Amino acid sequence: MFDFLSNPDYHIVDAFWTTIQLTFFSAIGSLIWGTILVAMRVSPVPIMRGFATVYVNTFRNTPLTVIIVFTSLGLSSTLGINLASADSPTSLADNAFRLAILGFVAYTATFVCEALRSGINTVPVGQAEAARALGLGFLQVLTLIVLPQAFRSVIAPLANVLIALLKNTTVAAVISVAEAAALMSAMIENESDSLFLVFLVFAAVFVALVLPLGLVLGWVAKKVEVKR
Repeated sequence: MFDFLSNPDYHIVDAFWTTIQLTFFSAIGSLIWGTILVAMRVSPVPIMRGFATVYVNTFRNTPLTVIIVFTSLGLSSTLGINLASADSPTSLADNAFRLAILGFVAYTATFVCEALRSGINTVPVGQAEAARALGLGFLQVLTLIVLPQAFRSVIAPLANVLIALLKNTTVAAVISVAEAAALMSAMIENESDSLFLVFLVFAAVFVALVLPLGLVLGWVAKKVEVKR
Protein backbone atom coordinates (compact mmCIF):
# COMPACT_ATOMS: atom_id res chain seq x y z
CA MET A 1 0.00 0.00 0.00
CA PHE A 2 2.91 2.33 0.74
CA ASP A 3 5.15 0.98 -2.03
CA PHE A 4 5.69 4.48 -3.39
CA LEU A 5 7.77 5.28 -0.31
CA SER A 6 10.47 2.88 -1.50
CA ASN A 7 10.76 4.53 -4.91
CA PRO A 8 14.40 5.75 -5.20
CA ASP A 9 13.23 8.76 -7.22
CA TYR A 10 11.37 10.14 -4.19
CA HIS A 11 13.87 11.62 -1.77
CA ILE A 12 11.42 12.15 1.08
CA VAL A 13 14.06 12.47 3.81
CA ASP A 14 16.03 15.00 1.75
CA ALA A 15 12.87 17.00 1.03
CA PHE A 16 11.93 17.29 4.69
CA TRP A 17 15.54 18.02 5.63
CA THR A 18 15.38 20.95 3.21
CA THR A 19 12.14 22.06 4.89
CA ILE A 20 13.83 21.92 8.31
CA GLN A 21 16.82 23.89 7.02
CA LEU A 22 14.54 26.52 5.48
CA THR A 23 12.73 26.87 8.81
CA PHE A 24 15.93 27.04 10.88
CA PHE A 25 17.79 29.63 8.83
CA SER A 26 14.66 31.69 8.20
CA ALA A 27 13.84 31.66 11.92
CA ILE A 28 17.31 32.92 12.86
CA GLY A 29 17.20 35.65 10.23
CA SER A 30 13.65 36.64 11.20
CA LEU A 31 14.55 36.97 14.88
CA ILE A 32 17.53 39.19 14.05
CA TRP A 33 15.73 41.38 11.51
CA GLY A 34 12.55 41.48 13.58
CA THR A 35 14.51 42.66 16.63
CA ILE A 36 16.15 45.41 14.56
CA LEU A 37 12.75 46.45 13.22
CA VAL A 38 11.18 46.67 16.67
CA ALA A 39 14.14 48.74 17.88
CA MET A 40 13.49 51.11 15.00
CA ARG A 41 9.74 51.21 15.73
CA VAL A 42 10.31 52.39 19.30
CA SER A 43 13.27 54.56 18.40
CA PRO A 44 13.18 58.29 19.20
CA VAL A 45 14.36 58.98 15.62
CA PRO A 46 11.30 59.77 13.41
CA ILE A 47 12.93 58.51 10.18
CA MET A 48 13.63 55.11 11.72
CA ARG A 49 10.13 54.85 13.16
CA GLY A 50 8.64 55.79 9.81
CA PHE A 51 10.73 53.29 7.85
CA ALA A 52 9.94 50.43 10.25
CA THR A 53 6.23 51.26 10.27
CA VAL A 54 5.98 51.38 6.47
CA TYR A 55 8.07 48.20 6.11
CA VAL A 56 6.04 46.20 8.64
CA ASN A 57 2.67 47.31 7.29
CA THR A 58 3.75 46.65 3.69
CA PHE A 59 5.32 43.21 4.07
CA ARG A 60 2.90 41.92 6.69
CA ASN A 61 -0.05 42.63 4.39
CA THR A 62 1.58 41.29 1.23
CA PRO A 63 0.88 37.62 0.42
CA LEU A 64 3.90 35.44 1.11
CA THR A 65 3.66 33.84 -2.34
CA VAL A 66 4.06 37.27 -3.94
CA ILE A 67 7.20 37.95 -1.87
CA ILE A 68 8.73 34.56 -2.67
CA VAL A 69 8.03 34.92 -6.40
CA PHE A 70 9.50 38.43 -6.33
CA THR A 71 12.74 37.17 -4.77
CA SER A 72 13.05 34.68 -7.63
CA LEU A 73 11.78 36.61 -10.65
CA GLY A 74 12.56 40.11 -9.45
CA LEU A 75 15.89 39.72 -7.70
CA SER A 76 17.32 36.73 -9.53
CA SER A 77 15.88 36.69 -13.03
CA THR A 78 15.47 40.44 -13.59
CA LEU A 79 18.23 42.02 -11.48
CA GLY A 80 20.62 39.09 -11.80
CA ILE A 81 21.27 38.76 -8.07
CA ASN A 82 22.94 35.42 -7.35
CA LEU A 83 23.43 34.29 -3.77
CA ALA A 84 25.26 31.07 -4.69
CA SER A 85 28.63 30.34 -6.18
CA ALA A 86 28.46 30.30 -9.97
CA ASP A 87 31.06 27.52 -10.09
CA SER A 88 28.98 25.13 -8.00
CA PRO A 89 27.15 22.34 -9.86
CA THR A 90 24.12 23.02 -7.64
CA SER A 91 24.27 26.81 -7.98
CA LEU A 92 20.70 27.14 -9.30
CA ALA A 93 19.25 25.07 -6.45
CA ASP A 94 21.41 26.84 -3.86
CA ASN A 95 20.41 30.24 -5.20
CA ALA A 96 16.70 29.34 -5.09
CA PHE A 97 17.12 28.03 -1.54
CA ARG A 98 18.82 31.22 -0.32
CA LEU A 99 16.38 33.49 -2.13
CA ALA A 100 13.55 31.61 -0.43
CA ILE A 101 15.18 32.21 2.94
CA LEU A 102 15.48 35.91 2.10
CA GLY A 103 11.77 36.05 1.28
CA PHE A 104 10.77 34.19 4.44
CA VAL A 105 12.92 36.48 6.58
CA ALA A 106 11.50 39.62 4.98
CA TYR A 107 7.95 38.40 5.65
CA THR A 108 8.24 36.62 9.01
CA ALA A 109 10.33 39.37 10.64
CA THR A 110 7.30 41.65 10.55
CA PHE A 111 5.37 39.25 12.80
CA VAL A 112 8.38 38.89 15.09
CA CYS A 113 8.55 42.69 15.29
CA GLU A 114 4.89 43.03 16.23
CA ALA A 115 5.13 40.26 18.83
CA LEU A 116 8.15 41.94 20.41
CA ARG A 117 6.44 45.32 20.33
CA SER A 118 3.55 43.88 22.32
CA GLY A 119 6.11 42.47 24.76
CA ILE A 120 7.76 45.87 25.11
CA ASN A 121 4.38 47.34 26.02
CA THR A 122 4.21 44.96 29.00
CA VAL A 123 7.41 46.36 30.52
CA PRO A 124 6.56 49.00 33.16
CA VAL A 125 7.39 52.50 31.92
CA GLY A 126 9.00 53.29 35.26
CA GLN A 127 11.84 50.87 34.58
CA ALA A 128 12.89 52.71 31.43
CA GLU A 129 12.53 56.06 33.15
CA ALA A 130 14.67 54.89 36.06
CA ALA A 131 17.33 53.63 33.65
CA ARG A 132 17.39 56.94 31.80
CA ALA A 133 17.66 58.74 35.15
CA LEU A 134 20.80 56.70 35.81
CA GLY A 135 22.30 58.02 32.57
CA LEU A 136 21.70 55.04 30.27
CA GLY A 137 21.15 55.80 26.59
CA PHE A 138 18.32 54.52 24.40
CA LEU A 139 20.19 51.45 23.13
CA GLN A 140 21.36 50.55 26.62
CA VAL A 141 17.85 50.80 28.02
CA LEU A 142 16.47 48.76 25.13
CA THR A 143 19.08 45.97 25.12
CA LEU A 144 19.77 45.68 28.85
CA ILE A 145 16.34 46.26 30.38
CA VAL A 146 13.43 46.30 27.95
CA LEU A 147 14.16 43.63 25.32
CA PRO A 148 15.18 40.84 27.76
CA GLN A 149 11.84 41.19 29.54
CA ALA A 150 9.95 41.58 26.25
CA PHE A 151 11.42 38.34 24.87
CA ARG A 152 10.47 36.45 28.01
CA SER A 153 6.88 37.65 27.84
CA VAL A 154 6.33 36.78 24.17
CA ILE A 155 7.81 33.29 23.90
CA ALA A 156 4.35 31.86 23.20
CA PRO A 157 3.51 34.33 20.39
CA LEU A 158 6.97 33.80 18.91
CA ALA A 159 6.38 30.04 19.05
CA ASN A 160 3.22 30.54 16.98
CA VAL A 161 5.21 32.61 14.48
CA LEU A 162 7.83 29.84 14.23
CA ILE A 163 5.19 27.15 13.72
CA ALA A 164 3.56 29.28 11.02
CA LEU A 165 6.99 29.68 9.40
CA LEU A 166 7.48 25.91 9.34
CA LYS A 167 4.19 25.47 7.52
CA ASN A 168 4.82 28.47 5.26
CA THR A 169 8.01 26.88 3.90
CA THR A 170 5.78 24.92 1.52
CA VAL A 171 5.43 28.14 -0.49
CA ALA A 172 9.07 27.74 -1.55
CA ALA A 173 7.88 25.09 -4.00
CA VAL A 174 6.71 27.85 -6.34
CA ILE A 175 10.34 28.79 -7.06
CA SER A 176 11.48 25.17 -7.44
CA VAL A 177 13.04 24.66 -4.03
CA ALA A 178 13.14 20.90 -3.49
CA GLU A 179 11.31 20.87 -0.17
CA ALA A 180 8.40 18.73 1.03
CA ALA A 181 5.58 20.46 -0.87
CA ALA A 182 7.49 20.26 -4.15
CA LEU A 183 8.05 16.52 -3.69
CA MET A 184 4.42 16.00 -2.68
CA SER A 185 3.29 17.73 -5.87
CA ALA A 186 5.51 15.45 -7.96
CA MET A 187 4.30 12.36 -6.14
CA ILE A 188 0.65 13.32 -6.63
CA GLU A 189 1.25 13.64 -10.36
CA ASN A 190 2.96 10.23 -10.56
CA GLU A 191 0.98 8.27 -7.98
CA SER A 192 -2.59 8.89 -9.08
CA ASP A 193 -3.72 5.66 -7.39
CA SER A 194 -2.36 6.69 -4.00
CA LEU A 195 -3.38 10.34 -3.67
CA PHE A 196 -4.90 9.94 -0.22
CA LEU A 197 -1.94 7.93 1.07
CA VAL A 198 0.54 10.52 -0.21
CA PHE A 199 -1.41 13.21 1.60
CA LEU A 200 -1.51 11.15 4.81
CA VAL A 201 2.25 10.58 4.78
CA PHE A 202 3.12 14.26 4.32
CA ALA A 203 0.46 15.43 6.78
CA ALA A 204 1.75 12.96 9.38
CA VAL A 205 5.34 14.14 9.01
CA PHE A 206 4.35 17.80 9.32
CA VAL A 207 2.31 16.99 12.44
CA ALA A 208 5.33 15.12 13.82
CA LEU A 209 7.44 18.23 13.28
CA VAL A 210 4.95 20.82 14.52
CA LEU A 211 3.59 19.16 17.67
CA PRO A 212 6.93 18.58 19.47
CA LEU A 213 8.04 22.09 18.49
CA GLY A 214 4.88 23.58 19.98
CA LEU A 215 5.20 21.51 23.17
CA VAL A 216 8.85 22.41 23.71
CA LEU A 217 8.32 26.12 23.11
CA GLY A 218 5.22 26.08 25.31
CA TRP A 219 7.29 24.54 28.12
CA VAL A 220 10.00 27.17 27.60
CA ALA A 221 7.40 29.93 27.73
CA LYS A 222 6.18 28.71 31.14
CA LYS A 223 9.71 28.38 32.49
CA VAL A 224 10.81 31.90 31.57
CA GLU A 225 7.50 33.67 32.08
CA VAL A 226 7.82 37.07 33.71
CA LYS A 227 5.94 37.13 37.00
CA ARG A 228 4.17 40.45 37.51
